[in-house]
Amino acid sequence: MSRSPVWKTIALSLTEDIAEGRYGAGDQLPTEAQLAATHGVNRHTVRRALADLADQGLVHARRGAGVFVTARPTDYAIGKRVRFHKNIAAGGRIPGKRILTLLTRAADATEAEALRLPAGARVHVYDGLSLADGQPIAVFQSVFPADRFPGLPEALTETRSVTAALQRMGVADFTRVWTRLTARPATATQALHLRLNEGAPLLHTTGVNVDPEGRPVEYGRTWFAGDRVTLTVGAD
Repeated sequence: MSRSPVWKTIALSLTEDIAEGRYGAGDQLPTEAQLAATHGVNRHTVRRALADLADQGLVHARRGAGVFVTARPTDYAIGKRVRFHKNIAAGGRIPGKRILTLLTRAADATEAEALRLPAGARVHVYDGLSLADGQPIAVFQSVFPADRFPGLPEALTETRSVTAALQRMGVADFTRVWTRLTARPATATQALHLRLNEGAPLLHTTGVNVDPEGRPVEYGRTWFAGDRVTLTVGAD
């Protein structure tokens, strides 16, 4: 009777570990060196087993971080009211945001047009990282008219929430007037923040939010990790 290849035996063992809940969605597997020592094989054999699990969609590698059990994609609604914390919490996950940069500068032509500002007007630019259960799912950039919201950077620093920060600025509600969706490969910087390989597929959204009077309050761009988010377009 022929014996199964050793790598396949290791792959089956890890599959059982995942199925039995020993490693949950988002958990990191032991390193190649640890698995090689456990099974008494070389790292090439372990690498073949992990590649098989990746082909099945059970795990994914993050450059420089290790191999992780693939998490269920997060449902994210793109509609009239796009609220990050509400969207993530609705999926049973814990939302989080990390500020990467927060600065004030002159608007470029695209930003000025989207926000209906004169050329060269000052804008606040908020670059950040969106998290679900501590896992990075998107990098984003939000741009706001600086003259209208002079205290917005401080509010964003304190709240980490665009909704809460705009409420402090007197904007009780805002809605999305348009959204564009395209596919983009991850740049080196985006891949680093999202723990992906450079060139991995990203879902890129661009949109404008307006206040109840129809005045633009935010021009936003977001790059979602393609394998971690399912976008639902047209939701309320």
